[in-house]
Amino acid sequence: MMANSINSTDTIIMAALSTLSPPHHSHLSDSISALLRRHLGRLVSLLSSPALFAVTLRHLQSLSLHHKCLLIARHLLSSLTILRHALLSPSEAAQPPAARMKLRDLDAALLLLLLCELHHHDRRHLLDAPPSRWRALLAAYASSAVLRLSSFGGCSGGEALVQFAESVRRCWDLVRVMGGGEGRAAAAAAAAVVALPSVSAGGGEECAICREEMREGRDVCELPCNHLFHWICILRWLEKTHTCPCCRRRLPTDDLRREIERLLEEIAVIGGGCEHGRIQ
Repeated sequence: MMANSINSTDTIIMAALSTLSPPHHSHLSDSISALLRRHLGRLVSLLSSPALFAVTLRHLQSLSLHHKCLLIARHLLSSLTILRHALLSPSEAAQPPAARMKLRDLDAALLLLLLCELHHHDRRHLLDAPPSRWRALLAAYASSAVLRLSSFGGCSGGEALVQFAESVRRCWDLVRVMGGGEGRAAAAAAAAVVALPSVSAGGGEECAICREEMREGRDVCELPCNHLFHWICILRWLEKTHTCPCCRRRLPTDDLRREIERLLEEIAVIGGGCEHGRIQ
């Protein structure tokens, strides 16, 4: 469905960032740098506090694979929401981005990502050691490879954006591998459906769902892509899927994986990476 991991998520993000004006780009760089410094600070706290590390590790170990996938997905969605909001024009950005993750969940997500990174680097480190030694192993690995201030929290604006794009790609790869779910349909989010506007039909137009005429003067539903439908038809449709029947543009959904795909597609449109909301 999504070729080459959303056509390479880091490439899509960098293409979208290239459309920003210099002042806007500088402001976003500062915001992303602050986000990376926050993540760095949480990881430093985790690795320097035996008690906090033990609590977070126990919480992580209590989660099923499915819930670990959801944890990474929420972390990724939080980051993408911040980025998507920053890419909006001032007139579109009236609503603030979604709230940050709870601190407990953020710590667990960052620890899981670091564990995955160390496992990928050398799986023997974790397989050959008991969990009681994991904090020391992660601290040693992080100090030499992952948490260098010069390349993570303390990097320049441009480097921060590159680091952010690479982090998004790693998270998305993990969600795809851990979560599966290709081909599943997802209903549109109730909040998105309630917010859809009513407009007056002009007459002569046909509802693409029932193939009957939308009578002039009658209220019909308009999707964000400007396609019109009978209200009863589109409500039934959106109970099953969150895409427009005509162009397949996505509406927001409560399904984390599909919402990530939707945001990535919107970012790709900004950077010219796909046509009308669909990755090619």
